[in-house]
Amino acid sequence: MRLKSILDRYHKTLDERFGKNEVDSFFNLVIEHYLNLKRIHLVTTPEYTITEVEAQSLFEALNQLKLEQPIQYILGETEFYGLPFKVNGHTLIPRPETEELVALIIDDSNASPLKILDIGTGSGCIAISLAKNLPNAKISALDVSHEAIQVAKENAELNSVEIQFIHDNILNSHHAKFTSSSHCYDIIVSNPPYVRHLEKAEIQPNVLDNEPHLALFVDDENPLQFYKAICEFTGQNLKTGGYLYLEINEYLGEEMIELLKGFNFKNIELKKDIFGKDRMLKGVK
Repeated sequence: MRLKSILDRYHKTLDERFGKNEVDSFFNLVIEHYLNLKRIHLVTTPEYTITEVEAQSLFEALNQLKLEQPIQYILGETEFYGLPFKVNGHTLIPRPETEELVALIIDDSNASPLKILDIGTGSGCIAISLAKNLPNAKISALDVSHEAIQVAKENAELNSVEIQFIHDNILNSHHAKFTSSSHCYDIIVSNPPYVRHLEKAEIQPNVLDNEPHLALFVDDENPLQFYKAICEFTGQNLKTGGYLYLEINEYLGEEMIELLKGFNFKNIELKKDIFGKDRMLKGVK
């Protein structure tokens, strides 16, 4: 079967919903994943053919795309900060804004040994990217979801880094696993749930219908719930002079600044992401 004919089918089926360029991107990812082929094959060999068995995988992916399932979940993988990551319905799909958070931490860090904790690690994208780029750092990563931690462990192995994974809930006021002075961190970072239910209308259907709500949403009445818990946690577990880095809700930047001030953080900086939205906050304990 001609590969070009399958591409035409993709466009006929999906262009109205996603646009031609996005559909081209989908197809390039699919043929690379299932056939180990690059887009150039369609340019240099317009009559390139594949078997019916090979074509079946492409059509199955097309059917899932028709249902607006994220391409990352269909393929079971994505890229973040230049590294490969496995993803599934138990983990959020890593986003470009979070890459900016990682870059900020790396740019601020020196070559000295650091102890870093990533709270709400999900796929492990933040912790693993930091481990890969800060080889002297000792990194731990916490998540409430056992299934997410399993994915993160696979990703740590995939990227050949050592991470200490902790299955716990930051909302647990006792923080039993962290009361020892041995768990005193130089850096704590978190991208916790921060989307209010009132903001659901702004979420794309493929995100809303597929990504884990546990990792996305907070109550409208208590949108800073996780950030308050993290700030309380830093009281015993972040060194004096240590840094807290957070990804935040774009609409709650001023509230977040006041929250950190209330916990005696200094040198607080609110930073915008590539889309011009208030997205990152850092402070010094």
